[in-house]
Amino acid sequence: MDLARKHCEPCEGGVKPFGKKEIKKYLKFLNTHWKVNNDKEIEKEFKFKDFKEAIRFVNKTAEIAEAEGHHPDITINYNKVKINLSTHAIKGLSVNDFILARKIESLYQKDLK
Repeated sequence: MDLARKHCEPCEGGVKPFGKKEIKKYLKFLNTHWKVNNDKEIEKEFKFKDFKEAIRFVNKTAEIAEAEGHHPDITINYNKVKINLSTHAIKGLSVNDFILARKIESLYQKDLK
């Protein structure tokens, strides 16, 4: 399944968050390792040459998040950007988190070329 070609669906709640089995399944569709926190969010740190490149990545990530209508929590520490994804409406993980994670991975891989 190519998550980078999918789009996030609006989530207003009313659905169950992913359980361990679904999380494990969708992690396999990501190209890099993402940490799972309490089965409620996924997290990854991206490293850059300097602050300017980190900010450029954050701005491009924000554009993707806006287009998808699904927004990560972002922490910037000089040349490191930490992305945390969860679906706040259901207080856990949904397919949207993995779709956005895959798109962010693709952006990072393009930035390295």
